[in-house]
Amino acid sequence: MKVKIDPERCQGHGRCYDLAPALFAEDDEGYGQVVGDGAVPEGEERTARLAVTNCPERAIEIL
Repeated sequence: MKVKIDPERCQGHGRCYDLAPALFAEDDEGYGQVVGDGAVPEGEERTARLAVTNCPERAIEIL
């Protein structure tokens, strides 16, 4: 499982990196970005799905 953020949809609300700091971080302007290559470590699948469902712009995708 991997996660991806669509930078054109992201508005910088920060829910992804607040809910799943192991998977997402903020850039210098406060927009979400995927940590590493986007691979979701074992045990973080639920957290990844939580971030997806809490993104108001639906900018996060699970691959």
